[in-house]
Amino acid sequence: MADLLLHPALPLLAAAVLVRVVPATLGRALVVIAPVLALVAALTLDPAASAQVPFLGFDLDVLRADALAQAFGIVFALAALIAGIYGLATQGAGERTAALAYAGAAMGVVYAGDLLTFFLFWEIKAISSTFVILARRTHLSNRAGLRYLFLHIAGGKLLLAGILVHLSATGSIAFESFEPSAGAWLILAACALSAGIPPLHGWLKDAYPEATVAGTVFLSAFTTKAAVYALVRGFAGWEILIYLGVIMAAWGVIYAILENDIRRLLSYHIVSQVGFMVTAIGIGTSLAVNGAVAHAFAHILYKGLLLMGVGAVLYATGSSKASQLGGLYNRMKPVAVLYMIGAVSISSVPLFSGFVSKELIPYAAGQADLAWVVVALKVVSVGTWLSTGLKLPQGTFFGKEGAGPSSNQGARIQVAPVPVSMYAAMGLGALANVAIGLYPDLLYRFMPDAVDRAPYAFGPVVEKLQILTFTVLGFLLLKHLLAAKPRINLDVDWLYRRGPQALREALATRGTPTPDTGRDGHVPASGDTDPAYVPTPAGGGAVGAAATSTATTSTSASPSTDDADGGAQATTSRSPDVADGGAQAGTATTSPLARARASLVAAFSTDDGPADVQATWTLGAVVIGASLLLLFVSLL
Repeated sequence: MADLLLHPALPLLAAAVLVRVVPATLGRALVVIAPVLALVAALTLDPAASAQVPFLGFDLDVLRADALAQAFGIVFALAALIAGIYGLATQGAGERTAALAYAGAAMGVVYAGDLLTFFLFWEIKAISSTFVILARRTHLSNRAGLRYLFLHIAGGKLLLAGILVHLSATGSIAFESFEPSAGAWLILAACALSAGIPPLHGWLKDAYPEATVAGTVFLSAFTTKAAVYALVRGFAGWEILIYLGVIMAAWGVIYAILENDIRRLLSYHIVSQVGFMVTAIGIGTSLAVNGAVAHAFAHILYKGLLLMGVGAVLYATGSSKASQLGGLYNRMKPVAVLYMIGAVSISSVPLFSGFVSKELIPYAAGQADLAWVVVALKVVSVGTWLSTGLKLPQGTFFGKEGAGPSSNQGARIQVAPVPVSMYAAMGLGALANVAIGLYPDLLYRFMPDAVDRAPYAFGPVVEKLQILTFTVLGFLLLKHLLAAKPRINLDVDWLYRRGPQALREALATRGTPTPDTGRDGHVPASGDTDPAYVPTPAGGGAVGAAATSTATTSTSASPSTDDADGGAQATTSRSPDVADGGAQAGTATTSPLARARASLVAAFSTDDGPADVQATWTLGAVVIGASLLLLFVSLL
């Protein structure tokens, strides 16, 4: 029981409480001190350490400190430290509380030795991360945060249902490798949602770009990687994950290449890179599992660096749209250089962290005679370098204006100073990525099994340099086609962001034409129509000039496109409200079909605000209802 006091989650969870009540200066210090203490605990914890807590007749194993838990615990502590430093100048007490609780819960997930403890921290992680998203306090972040919460509520109920079914079938709550069963499949579905496996990934690219600049860095580290940990722990060798992982890797990189918002582009790359990890978990060999863990470790570091770089751009300029940026290099050289260290890391350039981690995965696939997986992952790697290492920096720091002016005088975009704490965090992240690239054993020593592959053999280095070089040549030839365009791309999240509105409009147009009725039931006069709803532009904490111009939005999904990107203003028209029950201006509805149609119209016409907000609450109602039904069935 004494080992419980050494749990790496404790400093983070304690600091989460304290930052709300101590003076602001001490609160900022705690954001740095707590992750350092967690890191020390993770590094020094005895692998034999264990802590059991009796609860409802079960012995909960709240601390299991094996090699797999240690690897994730160390990098989670590093991520919390770097993100905490990055947010020193921008985060308030409330956001710090949420971020520290989020990091502590993620730490609790990876050290949980039983499924009930795992579930408890999993749910704390979901709730606290929602508050990280809501901390930006914009209309867009509020909506995205609610959608995120609703979907993760569903994931939590899937997890709980799976645990209960597994307990009923086996009588055990130990968190070990699963055999295929009803309970295991439910747990897998919950982990798939949290990992962002398509088509369950819409929440990620929807919510992450709407958080504050520091909040997005926190978010990139924990939710999907805690799910990767769970997949490694429970589902290594499940063949279906190979196919899901390859689809995931390709899906994310294709949408990233098309994306205009630079933070959303990097969010899609979280989907893509986690796809590599899921593929490796599905292969299931010792080498592949090492590759998944090593890639998760390195990904947390270089993805954080990438998001810190674009977050600094958003902070300084007020915009995250590549089509609105450009000409920044001469005024943001340190940010551009630090960003590019992250870009070459994610692209597996030799001498950086991605080369010694991610390249283990296609190598493991080749060793398992999965040639098609090797080819697929190599092709995806081309898209990674193309979008993060070439398209994004070219559009953000150069664009049509080249390197741009050396000062703000007469410049199209005004650039505000970037806080020293942001530079310090980016420098720490860059140092970690370079150190791992130069000294791979810094990473390999924490892997679950010994890594016997020499990363810098002549053949792999030459092959990677050839791929990178020809990708650069292709980009130069097609640069005009790949240039950022002011548009918004809707993914599968259209089903719940625009689907209910489209259904409502379709049902309404099939009814008997009658005068529109306003919110108070009166028939509006000519010109007295409900005004269009214009989303509030989000500046993301920018201290410089945050003028956000109206962007041309194009999508084939809906003429009233939601400005999910958080910057460009897209006008979303509101459909006229429909009177309760569908009877408008005295028109009688008698047929059963008409009454059913009217009931559906009324269900999608709740007075909760504009159509996008109605869609959010519709999603919530459906998800919560389905979750409760699932939970009830699992208890039978």
